[in-house]
Amino acid sequence: MFFNVNAADAEKRQEVLEQVAKHLADRGEPGAVTVLLHSLAFGALRPYISDDPKEVLSQSQMEMTLDVMAHSLVYWTQELVRRNLMGPGGKIFAMTSSGGNHVWPTYGAVSAAKAHWRPTSGSSRTSWPPQDHRQLHPCGRHRHPALRKIPGNDRMIEGAQARNPHRRLTTPADVAEAIATLCQQGTHWVTGNVIGVDGGEDLTG
Repeated sequence: MFFNVNAADAEKRQEVLEQVAKHLADRGEPGAVTVLLHSLAFGALRPYISDDPKEVLSQSQMEMTLDVMAHSLVYWTQELVRRNLMGPGGKIFAMTSSGGNHVWPTYGAVSAAKAHWRPTSGSSRTSWPPQDHRQLHPCGRHRHPALRKIPGNDRMIEGAQARNPHRRLTTPADVAEAIATLCQQGTHWVTGNVIGVDGGEDLTG
């Protein structure tokens, strides 16, 4: 099933989950959602401090960035559990980036959202014990539309390629293979962790 909606909108979230619940019930598969992957790239790219007051990050922009890129996963998870759409053994992945532990100009709000999952991961793991709560941390950067929105992205790409032992950027396939591996049986004890998928790039600074 495909839904082209605003994933951070509460009403749209309810509409999607109602349709998913009906679809699974019709197939006789209640609780059949086994993986939730959260990867929303939408936030304000503005500096915290600037000589021009019009350029600085506003309160509404800060709150919007954290709500979309971080808080929304909590709400999706709450609804999946409340509706019994995800049963024991379900796996939850929250995508972050090296922006969570690096300082880049204009990236403050997004960086705060990325770093948000370190404490939240552990708290949510104890709050929802039947679920295997994982946090996948793809530290490597790869070329995608969201990256191109960041001022100075060309320098980021060059720096990432220079630091990476493989002299290349992380690809979507690299991340997908890691997620697929962690979805297999026998990985249930790997939970509440930040896992780097970057070919060792983050280890080199």
